[in-house]
Parts: sequence; structure tokens; C-alpha cells
Amino acid sequence: MTHTPRLQAEGITLAYGDREVVHDLDLAIATGTITAIVGANGCGKSTVLRALARLLRPRTGSVLLDGEEIHRLPSREVARRLGLLPQSPSAPEGIVVTDLVGRGRHPHQRFLARWTEADYAAVADALEATGTADLADRPVDELSGGQRQRIWIAMALAQQTDILLLDEPTTFLDVAHQIDVLDLLTDLNRDRGTTIVMVLHDLNLAARYADSLVAVHEGRVHSVGTPAEVITPAVVRDVFALDCEVIPDPVSGTPLVLPRGRHHC
Repeated sequence: MTHTPRLQAEGITLAYGDREVVHDLDLAIATGTITAIVGANGCGKSTVLRALARLLRPRTGSVLLDGEEIHRLPSREVARRLGLLPQSPSAPEGIVVTDLVGRGRHPHQRFLARWTEADYAAVADALEATGTADLADRPVDELSGGQRQRIWIAMALAQQTDILLLDEPTTFLDVAHQIDVLDLLTDLNRDRGTTIVMVLHDLNLAARYADSLVAVHEGRVHSVGTPAEVITPAVVRDVFALDCEVIPDPVSGTPLVLPRGRHHC
């Protein structure tokens, strides 16, 4: 497995109007790994993901995909290499699962071209990989939150990209479905070598599932490294303004954050 970065940011500054959110940020995503971007609310982590996905043009600096400035590449070409699952995706009312997943094939199809055997095979493979083949004919709006999240991941898989970006893929899911989705992403990484970058709120889940953590604080990278290198009491205090103890997770051996709180000091 190679760890040469295919996706990286070089000195990017990101802004919404006159408000700068991310400042002179450098980041290299190791190919074939799972990277989790963590940080407090409003720190800029989702903004960084939007820039990596070509949804937000940097005010300064560049995002490079396979060594090329991502905004100089055609949109369809980017979509063949990189898939994105936004935080709150919406589906057309009444659409069935197969049709939604099939939308992931658009980057590979010519305008008004008929579906090919490759298209049908890619959708079937994506449904199988996400364990949703039995939902193929169901309306998406009838599914549970966990099922819908799997369907959205299946649509991204149907794009057949090597890189998958996800903005808080466990949001609004109960604990069981959070683990289910993160296990699925781990399977995709291990079985297919998919490079995964995801924004996560839960530090303990990020530490358990990611190979590398990027801690963002006030629009800058505070720390980058393995979970053991990043999840320390000092970093958690700096990035989250939270006093805590860090112990080994009894299940995974990865760092486990135990918040102190004002009543448990």
C-alpha cells in the first residue's frame, strides 16, 4: 500500500465573503489510509473538506489532486477520481434506492447516453458492498437514518473513485448505526484500498477508526499524526478547551478520552 499523497493542500486560505475561516493551511492525505479531521465547532474542519472536494476555491494557495491544481481540472474528471458525501444530503422525493445510487454513474456517462453493462455492474457492486441490495426497490424516504446513510455511501461508491470524502457521516445516527457506518468505511478501506477522509465530532470514534488524525484549531492545523500522537490531554485542552484523562480503549487499545467536567475534578 502506497502512502504517497494524491490529495493535498498547500498554504490554503479559505473564506466566506470577507470572513476568513482557514488560514495558510498545509495538509497531505496519505493514500490508502483513513484520515479523520477533528476540532471544535466552528474551527473550520468542514470548510477544509469542502476545499479538498473542490466546492470552495481557496483565496490563496492550492489544492492538488494527483499533482494537478484541482480547480484547473474539469468537474467530470474530478468526479471520476474523488467522491463526496456532504453532511446533510437530500434526495428527490419518491426516488427509489437504485435510481439514487445510479446517480453516482453520471461522471462516467456521456450526455443522454444509455446505461452500459459497466453502469449496471457498478451499481450492483455498490449495493452489495454496503449491504443494501435488499433495499434496491425501496423509496429512499421510507428508510431509516442508518439505511439512508449506507445508500448515500453506495452512491459515492458507484462513482468508482479511489478517494472518498465524508462530512460527519455519523451525524444524527444512534450509537449502533454510527459503528455500523464506520465499520463499513473501514471495510472499504481495507478491502478496496479506498482513501477516506472524514470529519468526525466524536474523538473516541475518530481515534478508534482513523489511521491519522488532523486536529484543527481556529482555522489552522494544530496537530497531525496517529491517534496516540494527537489525542493527549494537552492537545484536547488546546483544541477543545476540555480537561480530560486519556487512557487506552479497552476494546481497541486506541486513546480513550474521559472528560473531567466541573463536577468530576
